[in-house]
Amino acid sequence: MAETPARPRPLSPHLGIYRPMLTMMMSIVHRITGGALYFGTLLLAWWLIAAATGPEAYAAFEACASSLLGQLVLFGYTWALIHHLLGGLRHFVWDMGKGFELGTVEWMARLSLAGSILLTLAVWVIAYAMVGAL
Repeated sequence: MAETPARPRPLSPHLGIYRPMLTMMMSIVHRITGGALYFGTLLLAWWLIAAATGPEAYAAFEACASSLLGQLVLFGYTWALIHHLLGGLRHFVWDMGKGFELGTVEWMARLSLAGSILLTLAVWVIAYAMVGAL
């Protein structure tokens, strides 16, 4: 049996070849926010455990959460949650077989990004207004 000459295997495309596009970046950020939500859920569990444990434990959590760093982490968690939700809704539309036109895909990506920023700001403005901090 004669051996056939080996042909060079084709190279797979990688990030160095592609020009970064909004939809590609949104896909990457969707995965990152999914991972960030895991750690944010640990914060949520800490809050619930502290509330159930007693006033001293809750005061420790509240001191951490009300610090500047704590507020930044909570703001980021809020944005990650809303961004991941809107990205999931975008994927749901695609799962129904709709929205695959190039203009629609780009429009949905922009809407998802702008919506996550605006909704996060709205949540925080409403929250601060409810506690009288504004």
